[in-house]
Formats: sequence, structure tokens, C-alpha cells
Amino acid sequence: MFKESKALYKKAKIFPFIPTGEYYFNKGIKAYDRFDINKAKKYLKRALELEPHEPMIACQLALVHTEAAEYAESNKLLYEVLNELDDRMTECHYFLANNFAYLGLFTDAYKHARLYLDLDQTGEFQEDAEELLELIGLEDDENIDDLTEQEEIINQQDTARKLLESGDFANAIEMLEKAVEDHPEFWPAHNNLALAYFYEGKTEKAAGVLENVLEKNPGNLHALCNLAVFLYYERQTEQLETLLTALDKVQPLLFEQRYKLGATFALTGKYDQAYFWLRQIQKYGFDGDAGYYYWLAKSAYFTGNEKVAHQAWKQLSKINPEKAVVEPWSEKEQPDPRNGEDDVAIMKMLRSDRLEERLYGIFLISVSGRQQELITHSEFKPLDDFSLTEKIYLAHILHSGKKEKIDPDGFVEKGHEIALLLFNRYKAHGMPTRPLLITWFSIFLKALKSGTAFTNKSAIAAAAEYIWLRQSNNKKTQKILAEEYGISQSTLRKYIRLLELHSD
Repeated sequence: MFKESKALYKKAKIFPFIPTGEYYFNKGIKAYDRFDINKAKKYLKRALELEPHEPMIACQLALVHTEAAEYAESNKLLYEVLNELDDRMTECHYFLANNFAYLGLFTDAYKHARLYLDLDQTGEFQEDAEELLELIGLEDDENIDDLTEQEEIINQQDTARKLLESGDFANAIEMLEKAVEDHPEFWPAHNNLALAYFYEGKTEKAAGVLENVLEKNPGNLHALCNLAVFLYYERQTEQLETLLTALDKVQPLLFEQRYKLGATFALTGKYDQAYFWLRQIQKYGFDGDAGYYYWLAKSAYFTGNEKVAHQAWKQLSKINPEKAVVEPWSEKEQPDPRNGEDDVAIMKMLRSDRLEERLYGIFLISVSGRQQELITHSEFKPLDDFSLTEKIYLAHILHSGKKEKIDPDGFVEKGHEIALLLFNRYKAHGMPTRPLLITWFSIFLKALKSGTAFTNKSAIAAAAEYIWLRQSNNKKTQKILAEEYGISQSTLRKYIRLLELHSD
């Protein structure tokens, strides 16, 4: 029996299965119909690799990218179909119009919707294109100026967002204040302005902006999430828990809103909810930025999904190596973005035009647990570009023996100790340290020129804090501040006058 089977086997012919573009295309369509965006994308990409000149495959892959909110990738493919593969596929103009509408680029959306209607008057998407024109407020060219203005607003928001991410809060605030004044009902500008105020340490102003948004636009998810962020950093635990309980009941539709909600839950330590939303949109094909993969990695790790956590961290390292410094599960505490303590922010601070900001950058190196990594960072400013004051300060924090020769009176050392007093005090209460310490280093530099002696460090720290509070329109009294520092009111008043006298 065995020999007979072996003989039959020898006579049999083997026909190898070689998958074609059509095979992968059909698998991609089936996955798309099941709304399995990741698999649809995978199969259609393979189909296009096998048949790169097939416009139908490219067009279908573009639609999958649209479903995953990857509008730039979708547009690239649609333009490729029209310009290189088959300009008779006029429906690509309608798909482009849709994408541009999602991006807020309404003039481009209008242009492609009109092109589609002009080129294919009996097309499958004729009614949809007409509805799209109505939705963006155009049925002719008369309102094109309004659309151009809307696009300019959106471009300004993108610029402001990049300024926020780079730590340039002052310029972001200037741009956003003008946007809010010019367009009082454009809520994304309000939300970004609230963040900018908060990161700049202007907590009351930030809260006021959010209060205004939620009063005029109740249920605004971005405003509610920003409020949760503020409460978290301000350590308002009870209010935060109440808000997070309410947010847990929200079921957002848009990927962007799900991302915002997931990131907010991750920041506030609600890792189960965070992982649910962030992983869900990834399964649907969402391909996020570095921030997305940071929060996905963190929430995955703390929910026991370590494989996903390490995959997300690997993706973050690929997208933005500068942000992939310390794994989120290795951090002692969540860095406060108001203080600019990440590597990129510190390197930028060291190159600031303002000497007080450069000193703050050196101070941050001193309190970091990664001094060696920071001073050997590829973006670390060349030592020859440091001023004498900076060199003395850097020598002090690195415990170099040169400090005794350069700073014999210990002036820089005492200035650093006062900075530490202020830093530890505000850090312990969850308050932003950046604006206060930059104010202190500004006072320090003026006192350095006038030769003011730093004899009573606690009193000087209290006086510097009072000056900063007054500049910030904070109503804290001298009596309360003196009690907090354990000094008399008369001593506090004396040092306030001293710092003001020698810092004018």
C-alpha cells in the first residue's frame, strides 16, 4: 500500500500557488467590507506592489487611507491616479474633495467637487458632491473669500500648535490671542490658547478661557479634556475624578476625538480607558504622531500589554528619535510640560536669545537624572558659545574644580541654591516652575551686576516669588508668603525692596 502511494505521488504534478495583484485586491476589499482597515491596507498595498499601474487598486487603497484619517497619503494616491494612471477616473476628484473638506481646506474641496460635477454630470457621486458643496457653504464662487479666510485660520492653528510643541509659548499666545479676537467662535483657537496660557504658568487665564468655551459651547470635548489636564497638574484630585467619571461615558465618533480622550486618560493614570481608545483606533488603521505612540506605549504597558507597549515605543523611536529618550514605564513621574524639562526643550532653552532662559536651561540639567546624556546631546550648544556667566554656572552644576577659581565669592552657587529652593517648593505643590525661575534668573542677573549680596536665601527666595506673583496678578499677601517661608513680614518687605532697588 505504501509503495503504491509513493508511486502515485511521483506521478503527481505540483502547481505552485502564486498570488496575483487581483488576489490581494479581493482580500483587501473583503477586509475593507469588514472594516478591518489594517488588513485592508496591508493587502491593497501588496496588490499595488504587484500591479503598480492598476488605477482601481490605487484608488481603493486611497479610500482605505481616508477611512484611517490618513488624508495626505490618500490624496497622493488619488493625484497619482489622475495624473499618471487614468485621468478618466473622475470619481477621484470627488474623493479628493471629501479629503480636503475633512482637512478644512475648503477651497480645494470646492474646486474638486466642481471639477467632478463638470466632468461627469451623470456620475455615481453627483448627489454626494452637490451635498458636499452645500455643506461647505458654496454653490457658486461668491463665497470663495470666506473659505480662503477659514483656511488661513486653520493654517494659523497648525503653526500655533507647532509653536506649543516646541515650547515657544509666548509666540503661540500672541498668535492665538489674535485668532480668538478675530474669530470668537472658532473653538480650536480658544482651546489652544488655554493650553498656551497654562504652559506659560498663567493658570487663571487658562481656566477663564476654558470656562468661556464650555459656557458658549457646552460639551466641547477638547475643552473638557484640557480641563482634566489642568486639574491633574494642579493636583485637584476630587474635581479631576468627577470629570474623568463623566468623560468615561463619552463615546466620540472621530478618530481625533478618540485620540484626545485616550491621551487624557493615559496622562491621568486611567490606563484601562486609555488603552481601550488608543488601541481601538490603531486597529481601525489610525497611524498617529509621536505623542500618540507615547501614550499608547504607556497605557499598554500598565495594562499588561507589554508586547504592544514595546511595539509602540519602537514606532515612536522611528518617527521621532529625540522624543524616545526614557520609556514611559521607567519615568519616576509624568513630566510637567509647563516646565520644559524634556531634552528638546532644554536644548532650545540653551540657545535662547535671553540669558535668563539659558540659565534656566542649565538649571534643568542640574536637576535632571540624565546630566551626562544632556551635555553630550547632539544639539548641546558648543561651549565656546556660552557666556562667562553660563560657563561658571555650568561648571558649578557639573562639580568642576574650576568653580572655586572662577566664582570665589560663591555668588553663582548661592543663586543656584535659591533657584533650588523655589523649584522644590513649587514642584512639591504641583505648580509650574518655569515662569517663576526665569523671573528669578532675571533678578539674579541684575543683582549680579549691582553686586547685591545673597545673605538670607529663604528671604530672597520669598521676595523673588512675591515679585513674580505680583507680575502675574496673583493676590497672595506678604503676610501669607512670610508665614510659608518662616520669616517675618518686615524681613520679607526688606528683601522685596532690596531686589527691586537693585533690579531696576
